[in-house]
Amino acid sequence: MSINTARLDRFLMKACQLNRRRVQLLLAQKRVYVDGVLAVNGSDIIDYFSHVVLDQKTLQANTPYYVMLNKPKGVVCATKDDKHTTVIDLLTYSFKNELHIVGRLDLNTSGLVLLTNDSRWSERLTSPNKKVVKRYNVELEAPISPDYITAFAAGMYFAYEQLTTRPAKLQILSTYSAEVELTEGRYHQIKRMFGRFQNKVLELERIAIGNLSLDKGLPRGSSRLLSDR
Repeated sequence: MSINTARLDRFLMKACQLNRRRVQLLLAQKRVYVDGVLAVNGSDIIDYFSHVVLDQKTLQANTPYYVMLNKPKGVVCATKDDKHTTVIDLLTYSFKNELHIVGRLDLNTSGLVLLTNDSRWSERLTSPNKKVVKRYNVELEAPISPDYITAFAAGMYFAYEQLTTRPAKLQILSTYSAEVELTEGRYHQIKRMFGRFQNKVLELERIAIGNLSLDKGLPRGSSRLLSDR
């Protein structure tokens, strides 16, 4: 979902069914406010979340929503699916069908999923150029050795995509568990990286995206609203 932007005068022309000259007059008469500030320039750019008021009558007042979900295994990161429960199905908010998913998890991965109707925010979190860190807890079938740390930090060549992964940080938590930090999200990347050591991933949980960490007290399948901050 993209956030539509438009010149203020064009928005007013469409919303009020007025020609450009009438709109210019409204602005000159100081009758239009955008986000609580007097608007006098028709070339100002507004977007889907700009609060626009004319003569104390609200013309647009869309609310951005930000949701944190603790996804269980077996739930698909999609808005609709004929076979599986989706992350949208788990939500109880009246606006849930307005939301899109910020960084998907595969069916058998649990943990932090973010949802929003604000594509500016989701693009900042998912754009490869931003290199936002995603953090995971991993449980493995075989013991982990310090060699893993070196290999993850060096990056691994994936022949199918013909690329080398960005350096990843691996911290050994115990004999069979680790924490992994990535700044990208290739297809089944963590499972494939451990697969180079013939070590099967038994459990994979995302615990953070950037500075947003999964609430430890948030039960599987539950969600909460995030504040703007």
